[in-house]
Amino acid sequence: MRASDQLRDIEIQRPYLGQSPGSVLYRSGDTAVLCTASVSDRVPDWMVGKGKGWVTAEYAMLPHSTGTRKSRDRGGKVDGRTTEIQRLIGRSLRAVVDLQALGERMVTVDCDVLQADGGTRTAAITGGYIAMVDAIRSALPGCLIGTPPLTDSVAAVSVGVVDGRVVLDLDYELDFAAAVDMNVVMTGSGRFVEIQGTGEEATFDDAELTELLRLARQGIEQLTARQQQILA
Repeated sequence: MRASDQLRDIEIQRPYLGQSPGSVLYRSGDTAVLCTASVSDRVPDWMVGKGKGWVTAEYAMLPHSTGTRKSRDRGGKVDGRTTEIQRLIGRSLRAVVDLQALGERMVTVDCDVLQADGGTRTAAITGGYIAMVDAIRSALPGCLIGTPPLTDSVAAVSVGVVDGRVVLDLDYELDFAAAVDMNVVMTGSGRFVEIQGTGEEATFDDAELTELLRLARQGIEQLTARQQQILA
């Protein structure tokens, strides 16, 4: 049984696809997400002529990523949950990119869930960052993390309160049982990008919040070390 402060086993295969400048198969326990990234010289119409770039993300769950087949999004229709997750991934990745230094380029990060067992959005952010770095380096050879346009790293993890104890990195079973669940996104330098916390028919106090954030920070520090190791 996994300790409450222990991450699930992480496996990162990079590169994973030969056709993409950035491709990562990211596994967190039984959750598997394929993250690919590409760079184009066209930015959205509303950014043309501003001398700045853009980073955007798309997210999808494949039909048999869960036990019951999930219908594909068709005809440009994307459900509300998917839209929310795409925006979260995009915000998280943009937080560590200097868009001015990127120039008029657009980075698109595609995150496709192959198998879902909790934490798909946090896996997409953590794996998507690695794919994004590789894609940007393909367009701007020699750029280093910590210098524009790659100003920092970013990773994410879930935490929750399950049976009265604070637990790191929730799989589906733990997430289902959690009285409180939270997704935390942080940069490698330790700054928060986003905190999404919810009491599921429950409440939480200052002490529990402090412990949730402490454990999330601990997990993200470990994920950041893995990213640095992979990208070195």
